[in-house]
Amino acid sequence: MTFASPSQNAVPSPASLSSSFAIDVSDVAKTYRGKIQALRGISMRVGRGEVFGLLGPNGAGKSTLVKIIMSVIRPTRATGTVLGQAIGKKSTLTRVGYLPEHHRFPKYLTGLQVLDLFGGLGGVDRAIRRKRAPELLDLVGMRDWGDRKIGTYSKGMMQRVGIAQALIGDPDLLLLDEPTDGVDPVGRREIRDIVLQLKSQGKTVFLNSHLLSELELVCDRVAIMVNGTVARQGTLDELALGRGHYEIVTDPSSQQFDMPASLAAMVSRTNSAAGDLIKVATLDVNEVQPVIDLLRKNGMTIRKLNLIRPTLEDMFIEAVREQYGEENGQPGRAVGAKR
Repeated sequence: MTFASPSQNAVPSPASLSSSFAIDVSDVAKTYRGKIQALRGISMRVGRGEVFGLLGPNGAGKSTLVKIIMSVIRPTRATGTVLGQAIGKKSTLTRVGYLPEHHRFPKYLTGLQVLDLFGGLGGVDRAIRRKRAPELLDLVGMRDWGDRKIGTYSKGMMQRVGIAQALIGDPDLLLLDEPTDGVDPVGRREIRDIVLQLKSQGKTVFLNSHLLSELELVCDRVAIMVNGTVARQGTLDELALGRGHYEIVTDPSSQQFDMPASLAAMVSRTNSAAGDLIKVATLDVNEVQPVIDLLRKNGMTIRKLNLIRPTLEDMFIEAVREQYGEENGQPGRAVGAKR
């Protein structure tokens, strides 16, 4: 997405800067019982109209942060805005859709009745929610189950209805806490499609999930939380900066040619009977084009062009190990080991 930019001579006010972000918070801290630090001064910005992923190990503080944004719990301290209004302002919540983790609906209600109930609690006009409810059930693939009781639903079906519930008020910001939990692979793909459709409508989607491969497919930016702090934050390209490269595979050739000085520092070449391997130390596809042009100019046939970069899982594991290593003053421990 692109953020609104002020004129060259104008000095943007804090309010105008915050309006560029759906979530703009800093120094968010939460201490339970005076000693358990769930959050240790979180700063985070989520741009309007983007899909933002929040990930971290169990106990990292992800759900605590989401609940503070939703005013479900009070922070020990926090500054910032949600949809341009001060964090914690209740009137903002009418523009926010929320799917909590481990949500529960009354088992005696039908899917349509759940949407009607939560729409009413959110202040949505009756005529509007009666019209939107079947449309939303259709969106999440539950049209045929709208008149059946929640008690007959599977876990995956509950998640789908939960997403529909979060959308009943046509929110500008959608907070989804583990939206694909218990959903089969087909359902996860459908939920990804829903998220991308919402983004195309200009909505901001904030995802909290353990499924890193899911986040990698849909998120514009991510934040990795570890032990109550943000270890890393940015686009996948920014997080992988300096840690990836392109590989070009050509037909076998012993042909030598001069490499311009502008390319020599980032290009290496290995000859083999199976084919030549040229590595270009960049993640910018535009910087690869001169290398491709040079290979073709010298009559070499390109068989493959591959982007080699760390996955989101690789970066996540690295961030967790680094964080715990720094805390303990020793090399990072394995994820999941006892502290």
